[in-house]
Amino acid sequence: MPTRMHLIAGLVATLAIATFFVSSVLVEIFGDHETVARLKALILMPGLLILIPALAVTGASGFVLAKTRKGRLVDEKKKRMPFIAANGLLVLIPCAIVLDRWASAGVLDTSFYVVQGIEFLAGAVNLTLMGMNIRDGMSMSGRTRATPAVAL
Repeated sequence: MPTRMHLIAGLVATLAIATFFVSSVLVEIFGDHETVARLKALILMPGLLILIPALAVTGASGFVLAKTRKGRLVDEKKKRMPFIAANGLLVLIPCAIVLDRWASAGVLDTSFYVVQGIEFLAGAVNLTLMGMNIRDGMSMSGRTRATPAVAL
């Protein structure tokens, strides 16, 4: 059961972040101020209400699963998790709150776009790290072959 829970929660969290990222890019390109404000409000609620528990369940179930496993892939996943969590708690959530407040007040100025850029960068980093964890998890479960280590 923890394996299935970990898989589902991890996919929900990854898809939520990807949805926030892609929809923000599209709204910034094609939307008006009102649409930007509405999206930022949706990302905050219910978006974070979905994302935060999904990340918590992913982390907790991963921690439980890692107790019985050893190896390079487990170690690499464990090393990535603190960065994913810190990035989410210290960058992504505060950015989402600030951007929602500014957008709802109609403040879409240079500061807004600087914070939006920071959020895009942090989101891309988390998506990359989470994607690497998914890849390694699939290798560990036998769904895909392990990728060989690349020597630089």
